[in-house]
Amino acid sequence: MGVLMSRRQTVEQVQKVSLAVSAFKDGLRERPSTKRKAEAWGGRRGTLEHEVREVQEEEEERPEAAGPSQTQREESHANRAAWERLRDGRGVEPEEFDRANRFTPPAFVRPTRELHDDEPLEISLEQREQVSSDEMCEICEVWTAESLFPCRVCTRVYHDGCLRRMGFLHNSSAVEVTETAHTETGWSCYYCDNLNLLLTEEEMYSLMETFQQCKIIPETCLMQDRFLHYKHLVHQRHLDRPMSEEQEERAALQFSALDPDKKGHVEWPDFLSHESIVLLQKLRPQNSLLRLLTAKERERARATFLPLNQDGQGLISEGECRKAQHTWFRKHQKEAPSCNVSISHVGPMSESSPASSGSSQSQEKTLLGTEQEESRLVDWPTFLKESVIYILAARPNSAAIHLKPLA
Repeated sequence: MGVLMSRRQTVEQVQKVSLAVSAFKDGLRERPSTKRKAEAWGGRRGTLEHEVREVQEEEEERPEAAGPSQTQREESHANRAAWERLRDGRGVEPEEFDRANRFTPPAFVRPTRELHDDEPLEISLEQREQVSSDEMCEICEVWTAESLFPCRVCTRVYHDGCLRRMGFLHNSSAVEVTETAHTETGWSCYYCDNLNLLLTEEEMYSLMETFQQCKIIPETCLMQDRFLHYKHLVHQRHLDRPMSEEQEERAALQFSALDPDKKGHVEWPDFLSHESIVLLQKLRPQNSLLRLLTAKERERARATFLPLNQDGQGLISEGECRKAQHTWFRKHQKEAPSCNVSISHVGPMSESSPASSGSSQSQEKTLLGTEQEESRLVDWPTFLKESVIYILAARPNSAAIHLKPLA
C-alpha cells in the first residue's frame, strides 16, 4: 500500500510540472517582442552600458527636449546647492572661486538648546570680567604679536594672510579689517559676523520653510516691494491677520536700515542676518538670549550702563535705556554720507528725520513716548534683558542695521 501511494504522488508531481512548463511556453509565444529584445541585448541586459545607451537613444529621438532639460537640471543643481549652503550656515560660494592654495573652510556646527537655557541667568554689574584675546591665530595656531587681528565679540585672533587663504578676506575688505580691528569699533570674525550661525538645526529648518513658502530665493538681493511683500506674507502666516499701517511703516524703516547706502535693495547676507535675529527674538526667551552673550559683550554692556547710573542706585530712565540700545550700532564709516544724517552713530535714521515717512506723526509719537519713558526706571537686569537682542544684532561688520531699535 505504501508503494502505491508513493507512485501516485510521483505521478501527481510530474503532472503539475508539465502543466507549469506548458503555461510558461504559452506565455512566451504571446510576448515575441520581449523575446527579440532579450536576444538582441544578450548578456549586456541590466549593465551600466545598457542604461547609458538607452538614455542616449532617448535623447537622440527627442533632440528638441535636450536643451530645456539640461537648463532645468543646471538650475535645479544651483538652487539645491544654495539651499545646502543656507542649511549649513555658509555664505555665498561662487563656482568660479579658486580654492587652489587655500585652506579648507571649517565645518560649522550649529548650537543646541540646553534644558536650563530658559532659567534666569544672573550677570553681576559690579563684578567685572577680565577679558583677553587669544595669543595664537585661530587658523594657523602661530603667534606673531602685533600682526594678529582680534575679534571684538569673541577671543579669537587671526592673521590677515590666513583669512585670505580661507577665502574670508578679500582685497576690498582688507583695509577695513586692518583699520578697525584695533579700534573701539572693532571687527567681527567670520564666526561672529554670521548671525545665522546662532540658530539651532530646528530653528534653521523653520526659517528655510518660511523662505520656501514665501518663494524667497537664497543668495539674491531683495528690492523694497519684495521685502515688504515678504513681511506681509510672514505676518499673515503667523498671526492670521494683515499688517497694520504702523507695522508696515516700521517694516519700511527696517528696509532703510538694511540699505544704508541707498542702493534700493538689501543684500542677501544682511537679509539673512536680519531674519535670523528676528526668529531668535520670536522663539527664544530673554534668559536664553543672555546665554549667547560673550564676555566682551557683557563688559561693553557694563561700560554702557555704569556712566548712566550716576546716583549709584542701579537705576536709569527708560529714555537712557533706549539711547544706549542705539549706541550698539556704531559702524565704521567708509565714506561721508551725502545728507546730514549719520548712518554710523545711533541707527540708520531717526523717526523725526525729514527723510522718514510720516515724520510729523512720528514726532508726535516720539514726544508722547518720551514723557512716558521719563517716568519708568530700569535696573541693570532689565536693561540687559531688553538690550540683549540688539547687542547680538550689532555683531556683523556690515553697515546695515540688522534690527532697528525702537525710537
